[in-house]
Amino acid sequence: MALDWIPRAPKNEILNHRTTSDERLQRTEPPRTTYELKPIIDPQGNKVDGLYIAWITLDNPAQYNSYTLDMLAATAVAFDKASHDPSVVCVVFTGAGDRAFCTGGNVPEYAEHYVMRPLDCQEYMSVYWRAFDQVWTSPKPFIRRCNGMSIGGGEELGAVCDLCIAADTASFGQVGPQHGSTAMGGACQFKSVEMTMQDAMWNAVSCEQWSAYKMYRKNYIHQVVPILKKDGKFVRNPEVVTDKWVENGEIVYGEFLPDPAERSAAKKLARSMETDMSQLDKACMDMAWTFTTLFPQQVAVSYGLLRAQKKVAYERTKAEIIWWWAANAGAYGEFDMGMSAFNTKNVTGTTNCNVIKLRQMIAEGHPYDEEMFKAVMPKPKE
Repeated sequence: MALDWIPRAPKNEILNHRTTSDERLQRTEPPRTTYELKPIIDPQGNKVDGLYIAWITLDNPAQYNSYTLDMLAATAVAFDKASHDPSVVCVVFTGAGDRAFCTGGNVPEYAEHYVMRPLDCQEYMSVYWRAFDQVWTSPKPFIRRCNGMSIGGGEELGAVCDLCIAADTASFGQVGPQHGSTAMGGACQFKSVEMTMQDAMWNAVSCEQWSAYKMYRKNYIHQVVPILKKDGKFVRNPEVVTDKWVENGEIVYGEFLPDPAERSAAKKLARSMETDMSQLDKACMDMAWTFTTLFPQQVAVSYGLLRAQKKVAYERTKAEIIWWWAANAGAYGEFDMGMSAFNTKNVTGTTNCNVIKLRQMIAEGHPYDEEMFKAVMPKPKE
């Protein structure tokens, strides 16, 4: 029996469910976030008509792709745009160039604007949350293409993605406790879910940097791909132990070379090699192809369920985060010390305060005031 008597919308009608504007994605120069649709490629190398990857890039290479407020807001817009485009199979989130995925929030912006502006800190976190919420509610898989350093807030913003494929030259870690901040934007929440608690306790706080291979070993990323070439062939990152698992009873796979001279020579060798991201891009495309062959509704439900553990870990501390940053942003406090020291490195020659002096003054009962600030801050070079 024909069903043409039942009212239906036209088959090619697509409603717009988005609530954000693309204006922030129209920037023509860095610092910016860019949005591009790349066609899905099948295993035979053929383009699949009408189906795409939403390729979202943090584009601020001069500052290691650290995100400004505008870039952060644009990222939320891009996540939303991809989520509501029925032609998009999945999202790839990456950074510009081959040195950094992202090194976190923009330090000059933090140091020069957000210190002493607690209400603006609250507003900033609402934008940060919006980017996260776009992922939590998206029916599309999110893949972090980690093309280089993933540090601080960059490690956190990227970690909201469902899967991570990393260049083997990438490094991962937090720097907040060394610079007056806390890894409260995802690292302290996600790492205790995805790593062992002991690994999370150290990685989120110690400010120690771990290689992509070590993060792979710790089950925090999905895949590691070489990007360096020597004599036309891909080679593994020479700075990292990848040819053995155990030495003298210790797990060494994924560790940086322990000998400083060897590490220095390996760095020099790595800098002399050609960088080729084709294998990294292919790994992302292969993953996208797998998603293309799966029923979209089933993928959406699966990721909605799988994300719940990370989401719950984040949401149960979300309210405290906004008040912490607002309180921590006061004049002469640790955030002011850390960000101001980092922001004036060209004047002082260092990014670090004298934290030992800070602890000694605290032990003597000294308050956080201008006198303490002056005592622990690095001094301008003569």
